[in-house]
Amino acid sequence: MAGALLLLTLLVLVAYPLALLIYGSFLSDQPGQSHNLSLNSWTSALSQPGMSTALINTLKRTAITEIIALPSAIVIAWLAARTDMPGRLWLDRLLWMAFFLPALPVLLGWILLFDPDFGLANQLVMKVFGSTEPWFNIYSFWGIVFAHMASRSIAAKYIFLVPAFRNFDGALEEASIIAGYGTLRTLWQIVVPLLVPAIMVTAIISLVHSLESFEIELILGGPIDFYVFSTRIYRLIEQSPPLFGAATVLALAVLFCMLPLMIWQQRILASRNFATVTSHFRPRLLRLGRWRWPICCALALGGLIITLVPTLCLIMGTFMNLFGKFDLEIVWTLDHWSAILNDHETLSGLFNTLIMGLAAAALALVWFPAIAYVTDRTRLPGHSLLGLLAWLPATLPGIILGLGLLWMFLTTPLLRGLYGSIGVLILAVLIAALSTGVQLIRSNLVQISRELEEASYITGASWLTTFRLIMMPLLGPVLLTVALLTFNSAARNVAGVAMLATASNRPLAMLQVDYMVDGRYEPAAIVGVLIVAMTLGMAFVTRILANRIGIRTH
Repeated sequence: MAGALLLLTLLVLVAYPLALLIYGSFLSDQPGQSHNLSLNSWTSALSQPGMSTALINTLKRTAITEIIALPSAIVIAWLAARTDMPGRLWLDRLLWMAFFLPALPVLLGWILLFDPDFGLANQLVMKVFGSTEPWFNIYSFWGIVFAHMASRSIAAKYIFLVPAFRNFDGALEEASIIAGYGTLRTLWQIVVPLLVPAIMVTAIISLVHSLESFEIELILGGPIDFYVFSTRIYRLIEQSPPLFGAATVLALAVLFCMLPLMIWQQRILASRNFATVTSHFRPRLLRLGRWRWPICCALALGGLIITLVPTLCLIMGTFMNLFGKFDLEIVWTLDHWSAILNDHETLSGLFNTLIMGLAAAALALVWFPAIAYVTDRTRLPGHSLLGLLAWLPATLPGIILGLGLLWMFLTTPLLRGLYGSIGVLILAVLIAALSTGVQLIRSNLVQISRELEEASYITGASWLTTFRLIMMPLLGPVLLTVALLTFNSAARNVAGVAMLATASNRPLAMLQVDYMVDGRYEPAAIVGVLIVAMTLGMAFVTRILANRIGIRTH
């Protein structure tokens, strides 16, 4: 019964909007105007100027970013979870902070440093070395790659991977080293292969997020005419009249490209045993010897650069009369803060964001583990379809998924009255976070041997007692991660709620976008600071509560 209810829920909330998207790609007119079917949208999408260049740019930027970021995240997660490197707790906190920092406000900080005309770092280097050219131009291909690497690319992968590394049985590493394998060889030939589920989920989710990313490319790529697939989709929707059909066709192309990866991941999880947490589980920290402090210092320096540096620049920008202008007679002011903190729209957006984030995180802690458990721990009818449906939201750009949900609410009489409510945004955030949350839980669930549950049942414990006393403590770190990721998604999500937000339910993230569209970077930076403070504060409170109830968070 529970499996059937979960399957029905996903069919309604995921498959139905997707069906509306496919149907909409064959509409010849704007949504709601007529029901004439044709291939006009498909031919229009394929004939858009610059589409081949945008595709090449997307593949090039994505490949370079992922080739650098994924191995880096694997090594950092292993160092933080499996070695005696000092400062591991502080490194973990720095990477969490890097993940929570909103992309657009942080990008303003990097622009303040590396703008070719007024960037502080460029000005300093030119004065010291007497050069006339900027040291680093943020408005370039490598500037875009740097912005991705310095924002969430490595930090997100670390957060996805570190719970799996912490659940790895140290006896396996001990056996490898006793057999004569070195530390690095043990990592790449023993640890990494056994953590294939977590690594594959991380790689696929990161790949999808990289393909749909458009904020950084939109800001940095525009001045140099650098367009990627996602910005082309965004431009099709933004133009007047918007080409929803053509944009949907391009979004479906992303889905078709990701389907083979989804099926491959499902087969690997089903065909091999990846359990590393058994009744004989024993954690172990490898000794780094003389390399402990050099590695610690290098990672600490990198963590400070990607967190404190852009944050300080972001805060600096909120106090400037005119963003980036240091040659004014009066550079600093408190007027922007005074105006924002007394603005009704800001207070309303803050309230909406808190309600949306807390409700979505609470529902995710119930809904996501249930889907993961039914998919991987049962053979109920439809469990494979349930797992496939849980993947689908990750394959669609957020703005297109929001469009599908908009069509669902406006075309379904029973749901039409909910449009404009905060509940619609909560649902949108849950669906947007569904793939990441479920797959993270699944990748950790397959590491837990079934013998632990079987032993509990033999002693007479019920399923609920087993899940609460055995599964929950073992899944505690990843469940905490999922809750915080869901809250973070609610606080910073723009694309997923853009089509559903109204004046009555608008969150802070949409208010920030409105400011940036109007060129008001100072209040946009202030809103970004509020979002950062809220998400980091929620992470801090959640960790305190988790430690009190016995969930290990570090």
